[in-house]
Amino acid sequence: MPHGRPGRAGLPAHDRRERASGSFIGIEYRPFAPGDAELLADFLTGEEWPYHGSGGADRDAILRQVADGHYGSGSARTFWIMAGNEHAGLIWLFDLDDGTPMFDLRIRAAHRGRGLGGAAVGWLTRYLFSELPGICRIEATTRQDNEAMRRAFRSHGYAKEAHYRDAWAGPGDQIHDAVGYAILRRDWAAGTVTAPDWDDEPR
Repeated sequence: MPHGRPGRAGLPAHDRRERASGSFIGIEYRPFAPGDAELLADFLTGEEWPYHGSGGADRDAILRQVADGHYGSGSARTFWIMAGNEHAGLIWLFDLDDGTPMFDLRIRAAHRGRGLGGAAVGWLTRYLFSELPGICRIEATTRQDNEAMRRAFRSHGYAKEAHYRDAWAGPGDQIHDAVGYAILRRDWAAGTVTAPDWDDEPR
């Protein structure tokens, strides 16, 4: 996993406001700090995350990951989604040195259904393209039945690029399809969506 010093350039303005659920909600995207390790462990172990793997989070493993630079390094940055004084969600940006970064987005159960996830997708997309001029695309993968996340992708210009059958293990013996989305810098800049050619199989 990523190692090194956390990136400091281009931290987001703390007074940014996003539109969510048809009304203005004050949302702050606060950079994660190494001193937040215990808070992060509480956040990840204290909630059910139905679309994030099949096993529960291990507190000691999370603390080790923080110490190893998993959440802050040259190739990873993490932000809290603050709704007022509450840590309502988490954005983990990774593979930042790869040219095609990816992200993990989590919203606490009490704050779901309010548009925070969609607002976060819009914010992180602008942040990555603005702060990392060398990247040409952003990718994300989710479970096929995660309809809220898929709607958020589409509403912010992400196009479906992949469908992985029986690729996502769920609780017990459940197994789900996974779907991959991405947005291109040129589409983001132009405000367009370029759909893949799904009929390109050789005949």
